[in-house]
Formats: sequence, C-alpha cells, structure tokens
Amino acid sequence: MIKPPYLLFIGDATDKLSIKMAQGAVDWSPKQCIGELSVAGCTVTTSLPQTSIVQAAELGAKSFVLGFANSGGVLDTKWHGVIKQALAQGLDIVSGLHEKLTDIEEIAELADSLGRQLIDIRHPQQSFKTGTGEKRKGKRLLTVGTDCSVGKMYTSLALEKEMQAQQFDADFRATGQCGILIKGEGVAIDCVISDFISGATELLSPDNNTAHWDIIEGQGSLSHPAFSGVSLGLLHGSQPDAIVICHALNRSHMRGLPKSQLPSIADTISLNLQAAKLTNPNAYVAGIAVNTSSVTIEEGQKICLAIANEFDLACADPLRDGVSSIVKSLKAWSPKAATDNKNPVITDMEKSA
Repeated sequence: MIKPPYLLFIGDATDKLSIKMAQGAVDWSPKQCIGELSVAGCTVTTSLPQTSIVQAAELGAKSFVLGFANSGGVLDTKWHGVIKQALAQGLDIVSGLHEKLTDIEEIAELADSLGRQLIDIRHPQQSFKTGTGEKRKGKRLLTVGTDCSVGKMYTSLALEKEMQAQQFDADFRATGQCGILIKGEGVAIDCVISDFISGATELLSPDNNTAHWDIIEGQGSLSHPAFSGVSLGLLHGSQPDAIVICHALNRSHMRGLPKSQLPSIADTISLNLQAAKLTNPNAYVAGIAVNTSSVTIEEGQKICLAIANEFDLACADPLRDGVSSIVKSLKAWSPKAATDNKNPVITDMEKSA
C-alpha cells in the first residue's frame, strides 16, 4: 500500500520527460502531493514548491517517491544518502526503477530497523499464466503509440475522466510505474517475463459486465526496436475493441535511438490493427491523440484538424483540447460498426510500392 501524501524527489534531472512519474502524480493526483525536492543541477520542475525532507515530514508526508527515470532504471549510489534521510524521518520509499530498493543492502537494513516500507512498484509480486486469447466479456480500449513517451498514460487517464463524466462505466488500468502510482494498483507490464505479458494483461482486465469499458494504458510502440515486444504482448492480451493512436509532434527519431526512423500515423494504424485482430477481429481505431506541446495552441489545433480530415477520425490534444470527440465515437461502438469500419489506410509503405 502506497501511503499519501507524497514528497516527490526529482534529483538533478535535466529532461522533462525523465520526471514523468513525478509530473504524472502532480497532474492526476495533486491532492496526494506535498511538494518536490531537487538538488543542484536540476533544470526541470513539476511546479510544486521546493520542500525539504524535514519540512515534508512535518507537513504529514508518508512516502518519499523517486519521481525520476533513467535509461536502464538503475538507482545512482549518490541518492542513497537522501533515501536514508527520508527513512530516518519516517517516510516509506516508493521507486519505479528497475533496480530494486530491497536489493540494496544498506537501504534494506535501515528500512527494516525503522519499520519502514520499500515499495518497488515496477516489480509485480503475483505470478502469471500465459495468455489464452479467449474472448472476455466487457469492452476494452487500448492506447498505442508511434513512439515511447508520446502521452499514452495521459490519454488513457483523460479518456477515463471524460467517459465517467459522460456516465460511461469505465476504469483506467495501469500498466506502468507512473500509472500505478496514480491509480494505486496495476501491473508494470515491462517487468513481466515475456512469455506471460499477454496473460498478465488478461488478468489485469478480466471479464466484466457488457457495458463496462476498461481503459488500458499502452506501453512502448510496435515500431520501437527496443520495446516492441512488450507492446505486442500488451496488445494481444488487451483484446481491444477500440484503439487510440498517440503521437507527439516534431520528433526526429524514436526516443533514445537517434539512428531510428519514426513511423507515420498511417503505418502505426495499419500495424496495430493487423496485430490486434489476432485476438479481436472487430478491433478498430476510435481516434488519434496528439501531443502538440511543441507548437502553439492555434498551430496544434490546425494540425489536429488536418489529421482528423486525413484519416476521418476524431483527433485532439488530450491536455489542450480534451478527448470528448474521441469519446463521442465510442458511443456509437458496436461489433457490427467496428466490422463495417475497417479503418482503411494507405500506408507510406504502400505509397512507395
């Protein structure tokens, strides 16, 4: 159990995307966050007030959240002292890194002696079976991306909020460390053994009543050379009725891979539909969510309108414009409508053939 409120530690981060765990908590669970703590060299912020560990404890903080991520998910030894200070002030430690806090002897021993929790939310505690591909009751929406870190979690949470406001029976299903921190439960799919990814996703989104929608947070991208495996397992296990394509403007390459080429939205639609239909032949694309933060609001709206016209699909920036247009398309959902709507797309690959 992760106990709020949180003190969010962002260290000496210089990349806004690297603190998405902290930023996600601020954006979606603001009442659970007391402040942020950074050190010299940090050039980004969640916009929360700077708060020391002692101040946070006095204000009632219960958990010290490592709100940053890095390539490989390893905890730099320079942060061991800060974590010990938080433990000494009575705070539990929450980490979304691949390296387990419980595997660091000096930290584990101190936490045990003080009766504090070390919560490695990226590491599932339950066991999973392989996927079956068997049809489950209820409806499911999965967010997928042209790349990593394009807004799949934000889009999923925005869809849940809008759908609930419109009286849908809908729930967000977290599949990453940030989503788990916000939701309070879920499965970090990228830490599940590859044979069991589909099965873990089936367990995360089991049978439900026929009117219920599970909004399943996507991970990675089918086009990303490093992370396509987790994306495919999640796609097959989700059995999505509806897919929402997530895209970020003005990227020159796949995140973390300067020599890799970004796929087009058209190719992303084609690739994901083809794979999705293995476990749900009626899968269709319900809309496109675009992160337009690299341009002005006016430019972003013009781009979204152009994309909507090109693909004949709802398209919007979830943070700037909301997702009501995408939710509107879900209201008309039915197996027959999904079958009739084949989302025909001429891909870049087909154009060059």
